[in-house]
Amino acid sequence: MSEAARQPAQVPAVAAADKVRVETPFRRFVGDFFDSKVAAGAFAVLAVIIFIALFAPWISPTNPYDLATVDVMDSRLPPGAESFTGTTFWLGTDGAGRDLLSAMFYGIRTSLGVGVSSAAIALVIGCCIGLIAAYSGGRVDTLIMRVVDIQLSFPAILVALVLLAILGKGVDKIIIALVLVQWAYYARTMRGTALVERSKEYVEAATCLALGRNRIIFRHLLPNCISPLIVVGTIQAAHAIALEATLSFLGIGLPITEPSLGLLIANGFEYMLSEKYWISFFPGLALLVMIVSINLVGDQLRDVLNPRLQK
Repeated sequence: MSEAARQPAQVPAVAAADKVRVETPFRRFVGDFFDSKVAAGAFAVLAVIIFIALFAPWISPTNPYDLATVDVMDSRLPPGAESFTGTTFWLGTDGAGRDLLSAMFYGIRTSLGVGVSSAAIALVIGCCIGLIAAYSGGRVDTLIMRVVDIQLSFPAILVALVLLAILGKGVDKIIIALVLVQWAYYARTMRGTALVERSKEYVEAATCLALGRNRIIFRHLLPNCISPLIVVGTIQAAHAIALEATLSFLGIGLPITEPSLGLLIANGFEYMLSEKYWISFFPGLALLVMIVSINLVGDQLRDVLNPRLQK
């Protein structure tokens, strides 16, 4: 009887333990993120955009940059029109006769790839520089921050214009230009966060244990500074996509042989007043949806990762 009396008392404790094990930080993060319907919708849209970017060569109706499949006679056809061969152009064609839907898929692939890759490279460089500045202090910190201040004092598009005028056109050139434009944002964010973390007890304990400098920086400081950098990286990726589209629209970004939403908008700009709006309208709409969805996801990440902003 004594064992039977003790058995029911253990059931709530086991159930409570199972509940604690199920409630992991990742589950809590996902639950907090998807509490916002706007953020959930933006995440779904962004997932579709990423899917299109990854599988554009396989899901596009045609290859718009294959000259063997492009017919000039199909140029500037309205949405829903059919070609002489019976192909339906759901979003119409541009001035060169390319299927606009396929061109947009390839343009999303290029624009998203350039924006994300440049933001990722700039994040790595900015993180390293910001950590070195925060941990070193003194003249090293002052020198690095003065360079950052000089970098941020110029408009990003002006710096990118100068760099591309020197480097020339090309995907690799525009990625280099975007990295040189963006690294200062990450360096300043990392430095500010690392200065706060550096004054905490665990860094003092690691220093008293005579741990190496690199170990303290990359194994103790860096993991505790990741949260704000994720938010900044998301926002800067959207900014890089918009900047690449602007440079391509101006004709100094990607070459005409490389698909880009900015180039597609530029190709149809001259037809905007001749009732052929679709050539620029649909690529511009795709660019707008991409940037807005990334910004909304970034705003929700900021609210979830910063407890002070949670209601």
